[in-house]
Amino acid sequence: MAELPTDLCYTKNDEWARVTGTVARVGVTAHAADALGDIVYVSLPSVGSQVSPGDSCAELESTKSVNDVYTPVAGVVTAVNEAIADGPEAINADPYGAGWLFEVEMTSPELPADLMDAAAYGTMLGASTS
Repeated sequence: MAELPTDLCYTKNDEWARVTGTVARVGVTAHAADALGDIVYVSLPSVGSQVSPGDSCAELESTKSVNDVYTPVAGVVTAVNEAIADGPEAINADPYGAGWLFEVEMTSPELPADLMDAAAYGTMLGASTS
């Protein structure tokens, strides 16, 4: 398994959040992208949508299945990655970079207690982060 970025928070459902100030950029982990296979279609939330932790707000369609993406934080969707609508393969190729999905302006600076750091997420997956 590839090394997990240590500057991200992770969910048990294989989403990640990169928090900068009060904005969380959200995507799916390399583990999720690998499990899905080739991602061929993405449905993103609408800018301005209110979201709460655990809300299903995006969908990834692969050659194997359709899967929901759940937001890890509460707030308002302020941006979506329009580039992946035309090139969803970026999620498989660069899940922590060009394959990000959406950004949320968080309503609280407090992160949900169930978010994990890279070490805890790696342990959950049964893999080392080193």
